[in-house]
Amino acid sequence: MQHEVVDQNQWLLVQAEFLNKEKELTRMRDEVAAQRRTLPWTRIEKQYEFATPRGRQSLAALFDGKSQLFVQHFMFGPGWKEGCPGCSFLADHFNAALVHLIQRDVNFVAVSRAPLNELLAFQKRMGWTFPWVSSHGSDFNFDFHVSYTPQQVEEKEGMYNFAPSDVTGEEAPGASIFYKNEQGEVFRTYSSYARGCETMLTTYMALDLLPKGRDEAGYKVHPMEWVRLHDQYDSKKSDGHCCE
Repeated sequence: MQHEVVDQNQWLLVQAEFLNKEKELTRMRDEVAAQRRTLPWTRIEKQYEFATPRGRQSLAALFDGKSQLFVQHFMFGPGWKEGCPGCSFLADHFNAALVHLIQRDVNFVAVSRAPLNELLAFQKRMGWTFPWVSSHGSDFNFDFHVSYTPQQVEEKEGMYNFAPSDVTGEEAPGASIFYKNEQGEVFRTYSSYARGCETMLTTYMALDLLPKGRDEAGYKVHPMEWVRLHDQYDSKKSDGHCCE
């Protein structure tokens, strides 16, 4: 790797100058986060039900005593042998963060359209402990534009990331945030799709600090082609494909 090499004093000067840009980015991120919290909410009127290890539960019940709920729209369709590698990549991060989120009045739940028994079998394989529920048979995934009918896929017509999209598969990734007030009303406060979920991937945040960065320029199909399920990596690297 060819790179400019300077003495220690010059290195410190350049780092100090670059720090100003990083501080600007930090302040901008704080500003956007504050603005996000002022966005209007929408009340959830439909009575969604999910299959859970505790039996059928409503969306309100998924809060599990918390006032805030983080839902990962996890790509795992009926009949799939395993979950999407990209969604699994994100789930690995949330599995570790769950104990900390709970301390901040937040419950985390992954929601997928596959039947519950298929989800739980894969969850056991991955060693995850976060709650995972099935929306199979409900409109939840379709209403949140992360699942599509065969007709929509055939015609390449659907909604994704708040806009019409040429959908190419029956499942898509995302995250949605909900709030429940003291009266038990549930509100959708925010949703994020596509690259909007990148900031939740601490692996990417760490790679961005390294000399080679994410090192994804050579992948032709998808930048995340290197991502595998965590039990499928070899000892050095992987060149697998994500979300095929």
